[in-house]
Amino acid sequence: MTGETQVVEINGCRLRVQVTGPAGAPVLIAHHGGGGIGSLAEPRATFGLLADLFRVVVYDARGCGESDAVPPYSHAQWAADLDAVRAWTGAEQVVVAGGSYGGFIAMEYAVAYPDRVLGMVLRDTAADGSNLQLAFANARAQTRVAIDWDHFDRYWSGRVDSDDQLKQYWGELIPLYDQEYDPVRSAAAVEAGIYRHEAHNWCFQHNWPVYDLKDALPAVTCPTLVTVGRSDWVTPVSCSETIATLLPNAELVVFEHSGHSPQVEQAAEFQATVREFLQRTVLRAPTP
Repeated sequence: MTGETQVVEINGCRLRVQVTGPAGAPVLIAHHGGGGIGSLAEPRATFGLLADLFRVVVYDARGCGESDAVPPYSHAQWAADLDAVRAWTGAEQVVVAGGSYGGFIAMEYAVAYPDRVLGMVLRDTAADGSNLQLAFANARAQTRVAIDWDHFDRYWSGRVDSDDQLKQYWGELIPLYDQEYDPVRSAAAVEAGIYRHEAHNWCFQHNWPVYDLKDALPAVTCPTLVTVGRSDWVTPVSCSETIATLLPNAELVVFEHSGHSPQVEQAAEFQATVREFLQRTVLRAPTP
């Protein structure tokens, strides 16, 4: 099953799953970001390069990418699906990784299934929903792009009417995400996306109002790498600082020349940082 995309039934929902890396290697499961706008393509590009060390598993969450639309699209359900994917791999314990919204699910998983987690890698994420207040202030202060505030409010409140409308609204927001705006790269990213407005709306109507892991994170003792871009507008550095303070075995790395996606904007540095951390803390092997 290495390197091939396949459909696997997980908790009554057919998910698109891809596995790379040698059989018998420790398993790393990476959850994509963007509930409703994300897919396995992003974590595959980010963590697939670790397939020499790990058996890397990525998948489209229920209601996202090309997986089936079987609600609920709650954090608890997505975390339960992640554990069922773990069980499907045959691994007793895994490294769990996630960026942005995927970081929410990675942390939810570590809170709900602490005995299953060998380590965790987080990128540009937050421990609760208060980051949106900071994000809205950052959006109002920026001068890079004119914002349609009605579309902005509909996006962040989960009031999107169709997949095409979600794509349109995302295309209006994406210029805010990188430290150095590249319109060609951003346009290509928008076109490459898979848009599922039902899951997106669920995230902001149902999940966001109750999302708060601050009290639970101190009980998560696995080694954790917390990474963030210095210019991240939507989950600013302060959000990662909060996570790193709450987790008892966390290390924080700030990428100075990145926005929300240091895995793209500072790809070599990001890969080296993640690899060194996992070799030292999970594999307990010296870095070459």
